[in-house]
Amino acid sequence: MKKELKNPFGRVYLTIEVNAKNRWVHVNWMGYLTEENIKTGAQAYTDALAEAGYNCVLNDTRLIIGGWDHSLSWVLNEWSPRAARAGLKYFAMITTPETFAESTAASFYNNLKAFTAKVFDDKNSAEEWLQQYSLKK
Repeated sequence: MKKELKNPFGRVYLTIEVNAKNRWVHVNWMGYLTEENIKTGAQAYTDALAEAGYNCVLNDTRLIIGGWDHSLSWVLNEWSPRAARAGLKYFAMITTPETFAESTAASFYNNLKAFTAKVFDDKNSAEEWLQQYSLKK
């Protein structure tokens, strides 16, 4: 089942899908993200992860316009420890190289301590990496 979060203008900025076959939560961010979008979206997929009892997230940021560095401190210092307590252990982030979003993703990856994260530039590689953890019980 896919859940969509929309901004005040009615545009979808995040889809959340619990993937039972692979035992992960797949999130797809799109458009320009405000700090409020990021906080609401991150909490929504963290809740989905906890409810499913999984420990992996496939986080696709290739459709983001611009960066999200305005929220990086919150993501690192507030969200990531909460997500780890909710069960998150492995986080695969897909980005588009040489974009503002990729630059922020690199800062996220380099400063993260709450769980294991890896940044990819294609979905297949991200899925392969995540499957080695998600399919273990």
